[in-house]
Amino acid sequence: MRQNKPLLGEDLKVVNVGLSLFADTLRSSGTPVTDVDWRPPAESDQRLTETLRSIQKRNASGRLNIIDEANRTAHQRMLDARPALVDVAPAGEAIAGLEDRTLLHAGPPIEWPDMCGPMQAAILGAIRYEGWTHTDTGAVTALENGEITLQPNHNFGAVGPMTGITSPSMPVFVVENRAFGNRAYCTINEGIGKVMRFGANDDTVIQRLEWLQNGLAPVLREAVQSAGGVELRPIVARALTMGDEMHQRNVAATSLLLRTLAPHIANASSIGNNVSDILKFLADNDQFFLNLAMAIGKATMDPTRDIPNSTVVTAMSRNGTEFGIRVSATGDRWFTAPSLMPQGLYFPGFTADDANPDMGDSTIIETMGLGGFAMGAAPAVVGFVGAGTFQDALAYTREMGEITVGRNPNLALPTLDFQGAPCGIDVRKVVESSITPVINTGIAHREPGVGQVGAGIVRAPMACFTQALEAIDQLLSDTANA
Repeated sequence: MRQNKPLLGEDLKVVNVGLSLFADTLRSSGTPVTDVDWRPPAESDQRLTETLRSIQKRNASGRLNIIDEANRTAHQRMLDARPALVDVAPAGEAIAGLEDRTLLHAGPPIEWPDMCGPMQAAILGAIRYEGWTHTDTGAVTALENGEITLQPNHNFGAVGPMTGITSPSMPVFVVENRAFGNRAYCTINEGIGKVMRFGANDDTVIQRLEWLQNGLAPVLREAVQSAGGVELRPIVARALTMGDEMHQRNVAATSLLLRTLAPHIANASSIGNNVSDILKFLADNDQFFLNLAMAIGKATMDPTRDIPNSTVVTAMSRNGTEFGIRVSATGDRWFTAPSLMPQGLYFPGFTADDANPDMGDSTIIETMGLGGFAMGAAPAVVGFVGAGTFQDALAYTREMGEITVGRNPNLALPTLDFQGAPCGIDVRKVVESSITPVINTGIAHREPGVGQVGAGIVRAPMACFTQALEAIDQLLSDTANA
């Protein structure tokens, strides 16, 4: 008598591709299911699919895959970077081309009337801080008459958090990439409370900026020079093993930096009776290293610019109105789309209705593979930015590995078996996978002067990447037809 056998000869094992509804039904009946997160290329957009095919055809047209080879060059330059803090100096002294009556701001280029409230307020405050006028009315008149020039930080090798205002008298960290000789600049973190980066501009804000200029910066400059500069990559690497991701959490990196500089600060001739004020300011500011992390990102990414055929993103930034990216093969050109609203947790008394669209140059941190890309290294940051569970944070880091050229073994993530942080955002992979870069961010109030109202997660707008993809396709076509 023939025995009945299961239809498939063994226990059912299922791989689910696409909609989770099917998997959920099977799981409810006790069937093991493995999910595959698959999506149609470019979300089935025929035009973008054809553009991807066109680019791939040109990529493989010769003996070498020209785009892949260019991207490997960009990736290797990221790995080779050796950022070091070499000076703390007035921006007008350190930054070539930063002239009197010129202010730098975060994000891609934007005209004064189009700026969000916090950025406009920060600019008015910076004009008064410089003494170019003494009233906001006078500052507005000077701006409208073209007497003051506004430029993006990125045009000058600089970056700035949130509003990102950099004026000639403001002291900046000077970070040199010792592997390539380029330098990047970022203002000193103002600390907590009312600060210009969130659009505050009253007299207390100006007074703090003056103290940073005249009290803190000379001591830091003397300490850094006495130390012979400070190699920053080892600090970042160690901080990652201590729970930082460098965007919303910099507790470990700040502590490691201060431990390095403390003996030199103590011996600085310029410290005078200022020692208790300086130590208190540094001790109270867990995010002090954030601005240095941004300068590290800028110094690391600038050598990846202008590599022919490379689809690696060299900068991401936002001005509170628009989000912009730059791509290696297309040089200084910005590809922009409306800046998105972060999703996250709000401080008591505030809601999403109070929030300004995402803002700041700090996304240079994600561009180099830290921040949201390294969220899996920072369990403590998960609750702060409303990222869900720690497993969700790990998932974000793994997901970013799908849109990057490779990993950075110099930035090992202990919670992911010491894999390197994913780095080198590839425009092609973003569009093909429909996965956009994830960013850890602070949330600013839409009204000037209120300050930070929360923290959360935001995605880069896909439109930036589709524009860049089409521009690269056109560039490759023009080159082929030349």
